[in-house]
Amino acid sequence: MPASKYSSLTFTVASLVSALLAPSAQAADWKPAEQIKTYTVTGNSGAALYDSIGERGPMAGVQAIAHTTFKLTWRRDYRPQPDGACVLATARPNLTIIYTWPKAPAKLPTAVAASWKTFISGVETHERVHGEHIVDMVKKIEAYSVGLRAESDPGCQKVRAVLQQRLGELSNEQRQRGRDFDRDELSPGGRVHQLILSLVNGP
Repeated sequence: MPASKYSSLTFTVASLVSALLAPSAQAADWKPAEQIKTYTVTGNSGAALYDSIGERGPMAGVQAIAHTTFKLTWRRDYRPQPDGACVLATARPNLTIIYTWPKAPAKLPTAVAASWKTFISGVETHERVHGEHIVDMVKKIEAYSVGLRAESDPGCQKVRAVLQQRLGELSNEQRQRGRDFDRDELSPGGRVHQLILSLVNGP
């Protein structure tokens, strides 16, 4: 396992997907927005920097090096049909992915700075995979949503209930995917595990 008790790299995701109704519009391409937050760590060696991560890192169920969250809202157009059915005609997401990771002092010894650069680059790469998982989930929601139909649903309540059930399933699937990824990366020999060991045992 990693070199100290602060060796867990975890993530959290928002579980609530909210829907905002809007006038009908043709679905168009979309891209997620990105927000990066940092917290400051201190130290002049790899071990000291990692100890500072343990003291200052975000809480994500357990003490973490970094984590990824998101904000997601939708513009959805539910259309009652002449035959009494309801169709979800369009569903457009507004997604912001929020990354949090450590920021080292600007002036570090040359060897330590090089070691930190390798470490933080690997951490960022890891977190961006979680971001990709989130985007995949949103695309699955979008694909499921558009054209979803419920019979005998003039108030468009049945179709909403069906959609909400599927949203829960996709959210759980994304969370499990993230947990599995973290487990692989943090297991002995995993990429994040190796990053931690290199930082702590380096200059």
